[in-house]
Amino acid sequence: MTEGLPILKLHAEATLPTRAHADDAGLDLYALEGVTLEPGAGAHVKTGIAIELPAGHVGLIADRSSLARRGLTTLGGVIDAGYRGEIGVVIWNVSRTAQSLQRGDRVGQLLVVPVRTPAVLQVAELNDSARGTGGFGSTGR
Repeated sequence: MTEGLPILKLHAEATLPTRAHADDAGLDLYALEGVTLEPGAGAHVKTGIAIELPAGHVGLIADRSSLARRGLTTLGGVIDAGYRGEIGVVIWNVSRTAQSLQRGDRVGQLLVVPVRTPAVLQVAELNDSARGTGGFGSTGR
């Protein structure tokens, strides 16, 4: 049996999230209003909905490939389980041309993912690992 995700429409014009296919990981999120993003500019795009995530889960807002192809990317997409406000999608235009989004356009996808929340434990040192402190570019190209 599939669990439901409680969703509240905050605006009559809002579109509920959808999946194009039953086995898609993400729920498509829709713009409540249109916006034009100049090159190098960002916008907070409202969806007109609020959600009630299950305890022990996080909502992650991810790019849609159709927007990424146009140079539009999402930023800062973490929704905590206790958040009950309007879902917004921060979109940044990294292309060289202005990009427009219309009301009702799909602007991101919501992934509902289980999350662990361990307590912070300060230690004097960390255990060794095969990788060690190797970071950016340490494994080659």
